[in-house]
Amino acid sequence: MEWHKQFKYDPVKPLIQSDNPAVFYLTRRDLLQGSVAPLAETLWTMPVPQRIIRRQEDGGYWKALGKGEDQYLMETFKLLQTLVYQYEFDRSNPAVAKACEYLFSRQTAEGDIRGFIGNQYAPYYSGIVTALLIKAGYENDPRIEKALQWLLSMRQNDGGWVIGSPGMVGLSWTEVNRLTSDINAETIKNFDKTQPFSHAGTGMVIRAFTAHPRYRKSPEALKAGELLKSHFFKEDNYSSYKHPDNWIRFEYPFWWNNLVAALDSISLIGVPAADKDVKKALDWFIQNQQETGLWKISYSKIHKAPPNNKTDEETLWISLVVCRVFQRYFN
Repeated sequence: MEWHKQFKYDPVKPLIQSDNPAVFYLTRRDLLQGSVAPLAETLWTMPVPQRIIRRQEDGGYWKALGKGEDQYLMETFKLLQTLVYQYEFDRSNPAVAKACEYLFSRQTAEGDIRGFIGNQYAPYYSGIVTALLIKAGYENDPRIEKALQWLLSMRQNDGGWVIGSPGMVGLSWTEVNRLTSDINAETIKNFDKTQPFSHAGTGMVIRAFTAHPRYRKSPEALKAGELLKSHFFKEDNYSSYKHPDNWIRFEYPFWWNNLVAALDSISLIGVPAADKDVKKALDWFIQNQQETGLWKISYSKIHKAPPNNKTDEETLWISLVVCRVFQRYFN
C-alpha cells in the first residue's frame, strides 16, 4: 500500500473501525483488497437503501416530501445517487432499473436531461445524471451516447462548460429566474461560446466522460481536465459558486464541483500525480488531514459544517473517496 505512506496519520484504521457497515465493506474491499460477500447479500440489504426503495413510486420516481411534481426529478436523482454510489446498486436491481428509465424519460430529442432548471439547458445536471446512469450499467446504451454527444456540442470554445444554461449567458438574474422557474418557457439558445469556461460547471459535466470507459481518456476529456485543474483553489469565472472556498467543502455522492470530486475525475483521465496542479491538490489533502486520520467535510469559511451525527457520517464517506484517489495515484 504505497499510497498509504503519503499520510502522516493512518486513514484506513478509522474507516475499518467505523460503525458504518457500508464504509466498512468498501474499505475492506477497495483499500485492503479483502474478500467480501456479494453486493446483493450485503450492501443492497442494508437498512438505508431498503428504506429508500420502499418509498419508490410505481413509475420509478420518488416524490419529494411536501413538494410538487416538479421536484420528482430532483428527488429521484438524489436518492438514486445514494443507491448507486454509496451502496453500489446497478440496473440488475429492478428498483434501480425503474429509476433509471424514469431519468431517461426526461431525455429530450436533442439528448439532454431536461427539467432541472425549467425548460432550459442544463449541461451541468445532464452531465452528472449521465455519469450516474453510466455507473448504474448503461454505458453501452445508445441514449448515453446521445447524451455524451449533446454535452460535447454544448462546450465553450475553450473546451469547458458554463454553470447554468449556456443559452442564457449574459441575461440578467431577473430574466434567468423567470425562465428557469417556468417549465413552459421557450428554451433560450442565445449561445456565446467565446465566453470562458466555468470550473463549477466543467467539474460536474466532466464526470459523465470519466465514468465512461471509452470516453475517459478522450482528447475532449483531457482538455476539460486540463482546464479544471488549472483553476484549483481559484475563483470561478461566473458568479455562481464563485468563491474559491467552494473548492474545499465536500460531499459524497458527488454533486457540486469541489477538490475531491475534481481530483477523482482527473485521476481517472490519467493526469499524473507529478503534474504541478495535481501535486498541489494532493499536497493540500496531506497537509489538512486530521489527527484522526480523516478529513472534514468543509474547510470553508463560508460553508460551516459543525460536528454532529450527519457530518460525522459524511466525513467517513469523504475520507474513503480521498483514499481511493490516493490509491489510484500511488499504487
